[in-house]
Amino acid sequence: MTFSSLGLSEPLLRAVAERNYTTPTPVQVDAIPAVLRGGDVWASAQTGSGKTAAFALPILQRLAAGRRERGRFVRALVLAPTRELAAQIGESFRLYGRWLPEPIKILVVYGGVSINPQMMALGGGADVIVATPGRLLDLIDHNAVSLGAVSTLVLDEADRLFDLGFSAELNRILALLPARRQNLLFSATFPPEVEALATGLLRDPVRIEVAAATTTTPDILQRAIEVAPPRRTQLLRHLIEENKWTRVLVFVATKYATEHVAEKLRKAGISATAFHGELSQGARTQALAAFKASQVQVLITTDLASRGIDIAQMPVVVNFDLPRSATDYTHRIGRTGRAGESGLAVNFISASTHAHFRLIEKRNGFSLLREQLEGFEPEELEVPADPTGGIKGKRPNKKDKARAAAAKAAGQEPPPPAAKEKKFSWPRVR
Repeated sequence: MTFSSLGLSEPLLRAVAERNYTTPTPVQVDAIPAVLRGGDVWASAQTGSGKTAAFALPILQRLAAGRRERGRFVRALVLAPTRELAAQIGESFRLYGRWLPEPIKILVVYGGVSINPQMMALGGGADVIVATPGRLLDLIDHNAVSLGAVSTLVLDEADRLFDLGFSAELNRILALLPARRQNLLFSATFPPEVEALATGLLRDPVRIEVAAATTTTPDILQRAIEVAPPRRTQLLRHLIEENKWTRVLVFVATKYATEHVAEKLRKAGISATAFHGELSQGARTQALAAFKASQVQVLITTDLASRGIDIAQMPVVVNFDLPRSATDYTHRIGRTGRAGESGLAVNFISASTHAHFRLIEKRNGFSLLREQLEGFEPEELEVPADPTGGIKGKRPNKKDKARAAAAKAAGQEPPPPAAKEKKFSWPRVR
């Protein structure tokens, strides 16, 4: 299978060749002809599967052959969950469309920056708008853009749109779109809310499911190192210096931790920067650019960088804090071992997280030997009274708490007290 056999025009094939794309990926093989025919697509594909080209290339070809609307209209709308992903998609559209005989107007709009330049750029409308939902609605409220002529809608990383709380904004946007349009939905996972959206949104869609087994398995070596939480930063510094890692992506649980760990590494003489959602867009863009250009050795981030951000030649990923879910674990370590390269994923395990990591192993179908490094062996640590603490879906939810309160109000016997905390010492790895 070649790109030319998928029905793409010569200018797009030229752009593909410039990007050194030789063979289309499975999602591209199925999606490109379907989008060219004008049908809806429901695709399950992981980040890094080539899905941006799967929808951008055929959309550009259809736009080049169609009539351009005058006024504040947009012809193709792509919604993305994060600013960085929106910028990345917009850049892909520009690269793929550079050889088309008529220029395609592509705009990327997101929050965190002044809205005025975006409003000015929308004068005369656009062929393609790549947007985060909140900023798009701001522009609509300012009467800067109309969605009445949208012929193609793309929801990229649909599961993340819901994870980040965009359901209300998404419903508002859908209500403003014309009833007759092409809908393309791409998602790595399909939780119930995404399934419901797809069922109501798509008409007789082409279903595309790209399982991990059908793609090249990334060459990622995974390690699990036992360490007491207070010594994780020291261990991270030791690993960086001992192994001479030149570029490291480190995931932590909170925005505060990104700044805290980055500051400690800088004091130790290691160039590091924080990356999280509370930074201004300018600071986020600058941090990513410096990291991609190897001006910064270590990027400390929340899950903001776990999906949709492509950083070439990422040799090492460290889970300083474990992710909340097994799916997030896959996305995190998927930042390394890309494009045929090998990678390393290191996990820091403490007494309070060992049960959670076993759950991650079970759900992802692997098992790692627990390591201990000389000088960083964990001392005897206390296991939390709740052995499921930190495992997503196992914490008491609102209903559980309401039932407990109702039982108490009714004078019923309260649940037995939690078992006493026991001392725990790590088994030695031989």
